[in-house]
Amino acid sequence: MSFLKSLSGQAVLFDVLEAFPESARPLMDFHDVVLRGPSPLGVEQRELIAAYVSGLNACHWCHRIHTRVAAAFGVDRDLLEQVVDDVDSSAVAEEMKPLLRLVRKLTLTPGRMTRADAEAVFAVGWDDRALHDTVSICALFNFMNRLVEGLGIGGDTEDLDIAARRIYERGYGALVSRPDLESASDVGQPDDEE
Repeated sequence: MSFLKSLSGQAVLFDVLEAFPESARPLMDFHDVVLRGPSPLGVEQRELIAAYVSGLNACHWCHRIHTRVAAAFGVDRDLLEQVVDDVDSSAVAEEMKPLLRLVRKLTLTPGRMTRADAEAVFAVGWDDRALHDTVSICALFNFMNRLVEGLGIGGDTEDLDIAARRIYERGYGALVSRPDLESASDVGQPDDEE
């Protein structure tokens, strides 16, 4: 339920982006740069990180969208839940574990970051760009989770499906256009946890 007085109580992310276009467009452009631009991390790995950060923050709206998008790019949904529960015992690729440990620490205790956190990433073969992109995705989704939760943004399964489909098919800039111009079609399996 939206906390914004200028929008209906049922406002969803699309409504907020439309109401504040001066910040929405550059924000979605940054999403496209970080999550779809050139990177040593694959799109599926970056969406996994986005879903992971949102899961750590218990931002259900973002976690469900990015779980759908990561699944559409081939990430197993069970793996996404395993990672949030425990990175070390999850079936995630070994080279992703130092990145996800770094993301967890940066999300939950940012003031405790050390050079050793970065060195663990480099030790499995990632370079400066991978570290930069991981930290950027982490920072972006901590920001987005707080924006969504702070404004009381939510939505139903259809809203989630529309957002996930747009992100998967056309990138984040597609979120700035009106969802009511399209009909929803599922990306992956719908979540039952509403």
